[in-house]
Amino acid sequence: QVQLRETGGELVQAGESLRLSCLASGRTFGYSVGWFRQAPGKEREFVAAINWGSSDLYADSVKGRFTVSRDHAKNTAFLQMNKLKPEDTAVYYCAARLFVLASRSANEYNYWGQGTQVTVSS
Repeated sequence: QVQLRETGGELVQAGESLRLSCLASGRTFGYSVGWFRQAPGKEREFVAAINWGSSDLYADSVKGRFTVSRDHAKNTAFLQMNKLKPEDTAVYYCAARLFVLASRSANEYNYWGQGTQVTVSS
């Protein structure tokens, strides 16, 4: 099993930056990490993901602004979010997939964190 805990969400102004962290415990090898978000009244959507080998995937809406990374020694994945926009406002979730390659599909992930709120004011 993998337990996940996200931290780092807060209220910021448009144009500012935030870094979200996702700390994993339990199984700590051989899994990929995805970041998803869900805004009020909308479905959960893919944001970014990183393979066990650290190659990454991004949604078109965040490409060039967000960067996903991971520190294997700390069992932590990160989502660096720059140039934030009001439309980035959502609860952000990290998820673990028990496979070395990441996926854009939420259905492919086995474990989820509780989420952290990111609010971007205009």
